[in-house]
Amino acid sequence: MSLRRTSAAISPTAHYTGYVWARHGIGPAGLATRTGAVLYNGLRPAMAASAATGGPTLEGLLLGRHRAMDALLTEAIESGRIGQVVEIAAGLSPRGHQYATTYGDKLTYVEADLPGMAALKRQALARVGGPGSATHRVVDFDALATAGPHALSSVMAQLDPTVGTAVITEGLLNYLPTEAVTGLWARLATELHRFPAGLYLSDLHLAGENRSAALTTFSTLLGAFVRGRIHFHFADVASAEQALRDAGFREATLHRPDAERWDLPPHLRAGARLVRVVEAQI
Repeated sequence: MSLRRTSAAISPTAHYTGYVWARHGIGPAGLATRTGAVLYNGLRPAMAASAATGGPTLEGLLLGRHRAMDALLTEAIESGRIGQVVEIAAGLSPRGHQYATTYGDKLTYVEADLPGMAALKRQALARVGGPGSATHRVVDFDALATAGPHALSSVMAQLDPTVGTAVITEGLLNYLPTEAVTGLWARLATELHRFPAGLYLSDLHLAGENRSAALTTFSTLLGAFVRGRIHFHFADVASAEQALRDAGFREATLHRPDAERWDLPPHLRAGARLVRVVEAQI
């Protein structure tokens, strides 16, 4: 199966999320696109109606997961465990630009995406002044390829095997069927075993936490927005954590991004409750 089959469904979310980050002052405004603004404003009435009744919003979901993942990544870098990051399906996320700016040559940051999106990201980064060094780059990539120049093994082979490495997938897994997710996890665990420390961060939606009528409606709206099905691979935390261990990770924890420790504004927490943040280690 090639990720290219799902690229048309994933692209709208890349534009939408890029606009949300810029709107909230996360990263340079130059990473936002006109398409993102159109999508954001098109969904704004529905999101406002949901928020008015205490329901979830896409902004809450996106900002909640992003903030929690940033906190976990920063902690791993500051502790000295991680000195290289590969962000799969990075889209228009500002994370690579932010971390490259903050840590400079002390951190290698690789953004990996389908060729079309990777080209768009290079153009956007050129407008805002990055990537500016060999330690921050954007590469063509197919998350589901098992061999060839766009496969995970090819990207990871370019890294320093003596430096702890993190891999991030934000906003990708729930567009993929379960067998594709578990296969990707197994390949990630295999590759991360080559480094002195390995960390995997991701978002994941659980079926058991998305069952109410309101959440079903919200998921249907999201599926229509991305022009594809939203997959819920695991019923609960325990089954997801076990699947990560079965894939080869030594430890696996699913965090709640609406928890107090992430300091998310209260009005965004309903959206953040829809998602978990995966922290898995080798």
